Amino acid sequence: MTGVEPTRLIQLTGITKTLRGQDQARTILSGVDLTIHSGESVAVLGRSGSGKSTLLSLIGLFDRADGGQYLLGDKDITRLPERKAAALRSAEFGFVFQRFFLLKHLTAVQNVSMALVNGQGWLPRRKRRAKAMAALDELGIAHLAKHKPPRLSGGEQQRVAIARALVREPRILLADEPTGALDTETGNLVVEALRATTDRGCGLVLVTHDRDHAAKMGRVLHLADGVLRPAGVVV
Repeated sequence: MTGVEPTRLIQLTGITKTLRGQDQARTILSGVDLTIHSGESVAVLGRSGSGKSTLLSLIGLFDRADGGQYLLGDKDITRLPERKAAALRSAEFGFVFQRFFLLKHLTAVQNVSMALVNGQGWLPRRKRRAKAMAALDELGIAHLAKHKPPRLSGGEQQRVAIARALVREPRILLADEPTGALDTETGNLVVEALRATTDRGCGLVLVTHDRDHAAKMGRVLHLADGVLRPAGVVV
């Protein structure tokens, strides 16, 4: 963002996570450090099973680390109770997934408006719709507001999903393989739409296996053997 000093949104220090199933325990994250600032875009690359989605779940407070520290702004939320974690998820984060999770019986604008029903306080229907229309317009699909998901292409549905994530004006946007179900050209459009969210000061973390998409982010990291490093760094 021009003329605005970036602020630290997230700081992870020494994050560890071990999955304990029926077989022997498996270390997924081993001392992960990650800092995200406002207006910054970060891509996380890695093989399937490397822990990329686990890392995103930890950042988004859907899961908890076994060790390490998590600062959200200047607040230590490492051991936050679930009730407070849920409130922070709603207030601070936007989420975009590979699957669109749109309600097929609702129009695009209604799908986006639904994100405001339990959002920042109570808003009358007319204001919810106005905010939803503004979010769709920002993604260049306001003309599709009255269309239901079955009438939309995959790329259009994903942009509706991004609008839904942005309508509550989150400080951090987390995207987990958002182009996995899209063709190359459509995927490029979606990645550009995601990257553009940083212009409004949003911090973006994109988990992807696509190096071309990752290269469009401001910083590219690689997760392997439980450790997060700048892409290209070999230890």
